[in-house]
Amino acid sequence: MEKTLIILKPDCAQRRLIGRIVKRFEDKGLTISGMKLMQIEKSLAEKHYAPHEGKPFYPGLIEYITSGPVVVMVLAGEKAIEISRKMMGQTFGYEADPGTIRGDFGASKTYNLIHGSDSPESAETEIALYFAPGELLNYETAAHCWTFKPGEN
Repeated sequence: MEKTLIILKPDCAQRRLIGRIVKRFEDKGLTISGMKLMQIEKSLAEKHYAPHEGKPFYPGLIEYITSGPVVVMVLAGEKAIEISRKMMGQTFGYEADPGTIRGDFGASKTYNLIHGSDSPESAETEIALYFAPGELLNYETAAHCWTFKPGEN
């Protein structure tokens, strides 16, 4: 089963959207393997966003992600990365389609509510930054077999 890291960013927490967004992922059939409410320290943010170091938006990105509480979670399911990225929508809320998280709740270029891993490799790296071995649960819900047909993908 594929896993992805999702971060509900400070603007999401400040706007009290956490529950509504988590519900969307659960309604889709993805399983929560781990979840934390935390404040990301600058050193952790720098590790997470290391691929963007040196880009003009990097300092603002670090300042934004460390500016308030976030929810960090690991979602699991068949094609979890692809599904969650489609659900998130385009990066900038004003470009995101209605029905996506950013399309329904976002309007800003800077405050984009949510982060999701973009590949299995980045998911593995990012998950390891936020969760220690043993902190994630591996289980299937009773609805799993009615959400993901075996052998279909």
